[in-house]
Amino acid sequence: MKKLFVEKICGEKITLNEEQSRHIAKSLRMRKGDMLTLCDGGGNDYGCIIDEITKSSVTLSVCYKQASETEPNIKVSLFQGVPKAAKMEDIIQKCVELGVYEITPVLTKRSVSRPEPKQAAAKRGRYGKISLEAAQQSGRGIVPEINEMASLETALSQCRAELIIVFYEGGGESLKSLIKSDIKSVAIFIGPEGGFEKEEIDAIKAKGGVCATLGKRILRTQTAPAAALSAIMLLTGNLE
Repeated sequence: MKKLFVEKICGEKITLNEEQSRHIAKSLRMRKGDMLTLCDGGGNDYGCIIDEITKSSVTLSVCYKQASETEPNIKVSLFQGVPKAAKMEDIIQKCVELGVYEITPVLTKRSVSRPEPKQAAAKRGRYGKISLEAAQQSGRGIVPEINEMASLETALSQCRAELIIVFYEGGGESLKSLIKSDIKSVAIFIGPEGGFEKEEIDAIKAKGGVCATLGKRILRTQTAPAAALSAIMLLTGNLE
């Protein structure tokens, strides 16, 4: 069933805005009587039936409400070293589909792309839209937040996860040995194209971070987060 995120759901009748209504009528070609799932972004799904479609609005009736069944039982926060070009967009799209909870772009010493504040704000708006579209496409119960770009020092100060993992080409422990079945939150740090410098690894370790490996091959910066998320979701029973 198609899913759309809306800001607020109150009562038994919902009228969508013009943009969403146009998407339903023209892009999805839905008709009166069709079923649609709306999500409030808080992990709740609302099964709705279309009552009326006009040129500028769609009105629906709520048939039922239930907790979303698609959200993982673990919150994975991705701290991603800022990559070059449009790689960040691909990372966001794939990681949202795989179940990431939030993403923070991190400026590291080897980050080649270093956008100015205005440019970074514009990129964040674009990233939020990508997260929304990926969440709708994959049937998520939330839209993962794309946080403001931060320095590594700031990112570490904001990290509140039970387990902090940094993936490092210098080697480390296996995810299988680190991820326990009862863990509720994990933060993963991925470097940019050139990886992390040793002093950055030391800073993450000082915060309690553990170095881990994704195998003997060196993965690209846009491949590593998807591989890490897939492994974590499998190990915690979220890919069954």
